Amino acid sequence: MDPELEAFLPLFPRTDLTDPVTERKNLADLAAAVPPPDTAGMEIEDRTVPADPDVAVRIYRPRGADGGAIVWLHGGGFVMGDLDTEHPWAARIADESGVVVISVGYRLAPEHPFPAALDDAYGVLTWAAAHAAELGIDPARIAVGGHSAGGGLAAAVALRARDQDGPPIRFQLLNQPELDDRQQTWSARHFTDTPWFNRDKVTASWRHYLGSQPATPYAAPARATDLSGLPPAYIATAELCPNRDEDIAYAQHLLQAGVSVELHQWPGTFHGSQAIVSADVSQRQITELATTLRRALAQ
Repeated sequence: MDPELEAFLPLFPRTDLTDPVTERKNLADLAAAVPPPDTAGMEIEDRTVPADPDVAVRIYRPRGADGGAIVWLHGGGFVMGDLDTEHPWAARIADESGVVVISVGYRLAPEHPFPAALDDAYGVLTWAAAHAAELGIDPARIAVGGHSAGGGLAAAVALRARDQDGPPIRFQLLNQPELDDRQQTWSARHFTDTPWFNRDKVTASWRHYLGSQPATPYAAPARATDLSGLPPAYIATAELCPNRDEDIAYAQHLLQAGVSVELHQWPGTFHGSQAIVSADVSQRQITELATTLRRALAQ
């Protein structure tokens, strides 16, 4: 493990997802301890997207934004996270990329199992495209992206938009995405005690998200058999993450379907370790997400 990250391991709580309410508080406390990003000169606006039910979003407009935008979906295993816990990352991505970030406060499981979160995310995408002029964005330069469960949701949004002739998506930005409920890869089977995210937490995450429903490709995109016609993708993986191998396999399957992919495996990292923003590797991870997004949405 990267020594800068390893030094912080005693500060990470030993958690599981058997009690989602408690874990939401733990995540909020962890996010609150992250040094705040510099938002000087950035316009930040909370809005409500009309839907059934309505969806809360937080829009970050950095200085010099030129029309590119991303619908950004927070992590948290489908059961944790909100606009506030995602603020440190959404603001940093907006600041470093120069892209408008629309952060989505989607509904959480187990109170709201699949497809609630996907419906919320897709609803925000369609709203953003329909209100592009009002939002000051280019409807032809909208990306989807997210971290962990949010990355899985972003991949599912791309699949749904393709299948339902939805708004065009320029790019997918998938950071350590949660894509496969089957947990059959080497990393999913062997990473039983990795920091922050391990096999037991992955199992609980999918149990909460799926409820009593069988998994479909819109819930677990790794189950999709046809990945052709999807937007180009950037996929980042952490070496010590249960999701690692399913993410690498998804990148390979996208490539085999004719989709352009950039894959970056970050050595010495663990799932969510970019929260340790003082570490050099974390700074490089965040900067690469932002620069990749800026390049993908350039005119």
